Amino acid sequence: MDHIDTLVIGAGVIGLAVARALALQGHEVIVAEAEAAFGHHTSSRNSEVIHAGLYYPTGSLKARLCLAGRASLYRYCAARAVPHRRLGKLLVATQAGDAPRLTHIAQRAAANGVSDLRWLEQAELADLEPALAGHTALLSPATGIVDSHALMLALLADAEAAGALLALASPVVGGRIEPDGLVLTIGSDTPYYLHARRVVNAAGLWAQRVAAAIDGLPADSIPPLHYARGVYFTLSGRAPFSHLIYPLPVAGGLGTHLTLDLAGQARFGPDVEWVDAVDYRVDPARAGCFYQSIRQWWPALPDGALQPGYAGIRPKLAAPGEADADFVIQDERQHGVPGLINLYGIESPGLTSCLALADEVARRLAPGAV
Repeated sequence: MDHIDTLVIGAGVIGLAVARALALQGHEVIVAEAEAAFGHHTSSRNSEVIHAGLYYPTGSLKARLCLAGRASLYRYCAARAVPHRRLGKLLVATQAGDAPRLTHIAQRAAANGVSDLRWLEQAELADLEPALAGHTALLSPATGIVDSHALMLALLADAEAAGALLALASPVVGGRIEPDGLVLTIGSDTPYYLHARRVVNAAGLWAQRVAAAIDGLPADSIPPLHYARGVYFTLSGRAPFSHLIYPLPVAGGLGTHLTLDLAGQARFGPDVEWVDAVDYRVDPARAGCFYQSIRQWWPALPDGALQPGYAGIRPKLAAPGEADADFVIQDERQHGVPGLINLYGIESPGLTSCLALADEVARRLAPGAV
């Protein structure tokens, strides 16, 4: 049995950011990824938006890590030539009766430390985005987009340059707690056993499954998991918008919004569908609901303009109908196992927060931190 200082489980954007942070501190790091490529799931199936931090409850991990992560991510992308663009976002109230909800979001954003929002009334909004039908809007100039694959390549390159290793097709299927760390079972056909002094469970959609497979980890420390699938439709032709366009949030998500990729291609989504398993199929029939939602703020959307795009799954800790849950970063204080960090419910704004979240994990793993 081999021994390692730190094992990171999962090579999505969070696992890679954590591996980078720990390797740069001089730790010996292996990243175990179940798939044959990194970033195969949530990290590459999202809107690729760098969020400003408008929505999240003040004092929450999501609010704190989003703001810190956004600043770190813009600096990192500039330094490492990761393609990104600060396009700005319009959060739109389509009717006068929606304005109080917009005011509430603005107040929460201010409490979170977002100080650059601008109110736009109907005339100014029409000048800025003539195709947009809105009563009033908030302009968030700090919102942007990033090439998530290029970001993960840069994080991996940094981690490997600092000595970290990526092990693909290496699912963690079991483990047990030892006095000086954990012994993990890697692979199912020909199991391999690895002793790690410290373990970071960044398995995303499977974080709860990995945790449940560790003998001795208290079952009541593992939160419930709910899958929310969101599908995206792409636009044939170019959209007549230069900003990201968001309606007011809906239960389980931020509404069917418009994002632009770095090539200017427009995509709409995600919607929210609660599912029992990871399934990335996109039903073309869902386009009907998209047309209805989008035309509330873009009435001129042409018939036949939407094409099925892709789907992503969000690992939700709150059940349908419940208020959105915060990120959960569990350490010894919650589960009693020294050297183990479990990351649960890392959905949006996880991409934006990746560097700040990695710093938080590194801080909690530092000697004497817990």
